[in-house]
Amino acid sequence: MKLESHKVTVEQSAEYLFNALNEVGNFEKLMPDNVVKFEVLDERTFNFGLKGLPEIKLRMKDKTPFSEVVLGAASDKLPFTLTADLKSLSESSTEVYLHFDGEFNAMMAMMIKGPISKLIESFANNMHKL
Repeated sequence: MKLESHKVTVEQSAEYLFNALNEVGNFEKLMPDNVVKFEVLDERTFNFGLKGLPEIKLRMKDKTPFSEVVLGAASDKLPFTLTADLKSLSESSTEVYLHFDGEFNAMMAMMIKGPISKLIESFANNMHKL
């Protein structure tokens, strides 16, 4: 299952956004209003819960300086990645695009598609809060 956010322009440098996204505690600022739990577990991992969904544990998987940050499921039970692509438009402006890629059976995909779509849109819409 592949999901994508719309592209947003943030009035920050790509370097600033890259560094902010590398601090997992900053993801709390990107969460939607229906977040019921957010907990940093270590420097690379955080756990969060949204109303009506089981808790999700994300871990920093990969990063390319100033252009890409990849988070993934901390568990192999539901393998997926959430990637933030950063494209520098100027010294103080960056285009951000998020995409989700996961391997789910049809029933699971049907259940989580809506909530995950809303989550990545919330992350994109709140990117200016970093």
